[in-house]
Amino acid sequence: MPSLARVPGRAAPIHRFPISAHAQAFRRRFYPGVTAGEWNDWKWQVRNRIRRLAELEPILDLTDDERAAIAARTGSLPIAITPYYLSLLSREDPDQPLRRTHLPVGAEFVTGPGEAPDPLGEDHDMAVPGLVHRYPDRVLFLTTGFCSTYCRYCTRSRMVGETNGEYSFSTSQWERAAQYIEAHPEIRDCLLSGGDPLSIGDDKLEWLLDRLRSIKHLQFLRIGTKIPVVMPQRITKSMTRMLARFHPLWMSIHFTHPDELTPETREACARLADAGIPLGSQTVLLKGINDSLPVMRDLMHGLLMARVKPYYLYQCDPVSGSAHFRTSVAAGLEIIRGLRGHTSGYAVPQFVIDAPGGGGKIPLLPDYLAGREGDDLLLENFEGGLYRYPDPGGTIGADRPR
Repeated sequence: MPSLARVPGRAAPIHRFPISAHAQAFRRRFYPGVTAGEWNDWKWQVRNRIRRLAELEPILDLTDDERAAIAARTGSLPIAITPYYLSLLSREDPDQPLRRTHLPVGAEFVTGPGEAPDPLGEDHDMAVPGLVHRYPDRVLFLTTGFCSTYCRYCTRSRMVGETNGEYSFSTSQWERAAQYIEAHPEIRDCLLSGGDPLSIGDDKLEWLLDRLRSIKHLQFLRIGTKIPVVMPQRITKSMTRMLARFHPLWMSIHFTHPDELTPETREACARLADAGIPLGSQTVLLKGINDSLPVMRDLMHGLLMARVKPYYLYQCDPVSGSAHFRTSVAAGLEIIRGLRGHTSGYAVPQFVIDAPGGGGKIPLLPDYLAGREGDDLLLENFEGGLYRYPDPGGTIGADRPR
């Protein structure tokens, strides 16, 4: 539970950021000289990210495959893990879901059929550097190439980490992107992504949000982030107060597995929700990690309890070196079938494929259309029962007569 402390001269208690018992034990074992205050300082977490093999070996029992892959990983998509998130990784089990998603293995150096460095064609749709204009009324604003912690299946692996200047981000680039939005009144929605926008300091992030809010036709802003999951200490009260100035502001948080729903992450989500920011989740379907119905159901239920609406379940993008993470599309459809009707509708995300080559998000649903008899549409419910819906003159289902 979060601790409460009284300050002399004040009657109201101050709410401190929690440290779970598990994280406390990890801190005392591997960071014995680090105070709770330092541990809960997000800037300390950033400065002390684990980035080298020598830093990992005392903490995790690495396999030969992991060790060789970490040593070979240079350039974009480096290894980087905050001490907090490292505390969630299994010391002994290389097959633990969170460990698999954040430690490289040899398979990520193999490019499979259909894979590409930029599978979604974002570079093709860049109107100006860092601004992707694919949908008529929306833009994707890439604010930074920095993440506090790097997922091994990252769609933007080509541009995060050390990219040797091929992808650069600066306030002058931000201004050029803002000017493009100003010149296109059809744009009403801007998604800030990266890298991770919440890795940007408060002052610079506030400047950017102020600049975008000055554009009259831009109706609302969104932020895509994983920081509440991998570095929840970043969600300070001063930052949430600042973000609340820019409503309507929405946030999509990248969750992978129920093990990420710690007291720290729930506190971060509560602070954001209390600031009036609607929260949605984005989850990538990953083989052997979250591709079972019980795991996905636990994650979706846990998200609702943390006041986060399950939004998207993504089929894993065919980015280079991701084949060992990808499931069949049928696996995702079966998970949606197992959720729909068997739990709250709020707990059922949209299953989508972000179409390779820049086609955008395409939603997929299990097939509940059973056919047609005359003017009746035949539908199958979640239990497999058949039901008739009067649809005089309709044609849907005509190709499936009963």
